[in-house]
Amino acid sequence: MRTPLRLILLTVTSILAMLALTVPVQAATSPYCGITWGSLDKSQAADGGGFVDDVRAGEHPCFDRLVIDIYGTPTYGIWHAGYVDEVLADGSGLPVPLRGGAFLQLSLRAPSLTPEGTLTYVPADDRELVNVTGFRTFRQVALTGAFEGVTTFALGVRARLPYRVFALTGIPGTANGTRVVLDVAHAW
Repeated sequence: MRTPLRLILLTVTSILAMLALTVPVQAATSPYCGITWGSLDKSQAADGGGFVDDVRAGEHPCFDRLVIDIYGTPTYGIWHAGYVDEVLADGSGLPVPLRGGAFLQLSLRAPSLTPEGTLTYVPADDRELVNVTGFRTFRQVALTGAFEGVTTFALGVRARLPYRVFALTGIPGTANGTRVVLDVAHAW
């Protein structure tokens, strides 16, 4: 009587082991670093305005961050961000080559030229606004143009990853200006 019971247990154990190998492993229940941003286009009207004053980037544990300072009294503002197949220069429509596996474009209704003709943001190199060497996600940050009151930036990133954009207003040191922040996650 012991032999059939042992045979049954061995058969059941074998079947369970085979099922365990054939059932797919479930995906993690929580997203990478809790990030739920997505990668579709994002737009927002904002209380910002003024003129582009500075651009910088930083690394965080879960994402790389681009910050654009907009100096001046808030008057109007809108931004639009989205992945594009090819980055084009504002005004001319010529292709802008960037490093990276995907390209993210950010347009701000904030000129880099005052009505009097004074440039408010003059980078040393339009194609290398900030040094992102060694960043986990960013590959290149470029200014692709300032045309008809809109300043456009492009990021070459490692891959099409989730991102978010938001504005902070009333920042000390920016004459009640705005900081537009674009974060790109390191993973999904």
